[in-house]
Amino acid sequence: MMARGLILTTVCVLLAGCSDGTTLRGMRNTSAGPEEFNVAPTRELETPDNLAALPVPTPGGANLVDQTPKADAVAALGGNPAALNGTAVAAADGALVSYAGRAGIDARIRPTLAAEDQAFREREARFSRLRLFGSDRYYMAYQKQTLDAQATARKFRRAGVPTPSAPPGR
Repeated sequence: MMARGLILTTVCVLLAGCSDGTTLRGMRNTSAGPEEFNVAPTRELETPDNLAALPVPTPGGANLVDQTPKADAVAALGGNPAALNGTAVAAADGALVSYAGRAGIDARIRPTLAAEDQAFREREARFSRLRLFGSDRYYMAYQKQTLDAQATARKFRRAGVPTPSAPPGR
C-alpha cells in the first residue's frame, strides 16, 4: 500500500515537471503565432442606397464596419460618444469635468503610468527569474499591494460594519 502511494506521488511529480510552465498571466508572449485578442469581429456589411455617393477611401483611416467598443459602451450607458475624442462634453457632465481638472490635467498620464508600472514590475520581478516551481509573475510583482479579504472582513466586523457576505476562505 505504501509503495503504491510512493509510486503514484513520483509519477505525479514527474508529470508536473514535464509541463511548459505557461500560465494565463505570464505577462509575456512567447508564441510566434497571432494574438487572438487582437482579432475583432466587424459589423455587418451594408449596401448603401446610392453607390455613387460613397466617401473617398482614406488609406489607414477608419472603416465603416470597424467596431467602436468604447463609443458603443458610452452610447449604451446614455452618454455622448463624441466626448471620447475630447471634442464634446455633455452639459450635465461639464461641472464634473471642470472639478476633476481643477488642479490641472496631465495629458501624458497614461504613458507615464504605463512606464512607472513597467519599471515597478521589472524591479519587483528581478529575483523571480530563478524559480524552482512555477508561479504567477503578476501576483509576485503585486504581492505587497494585495488585499487580504479575510483579514479585511474581520477588521470591518470588529468595527461594527455590517458584512452580509464574506469572501471565500482559502
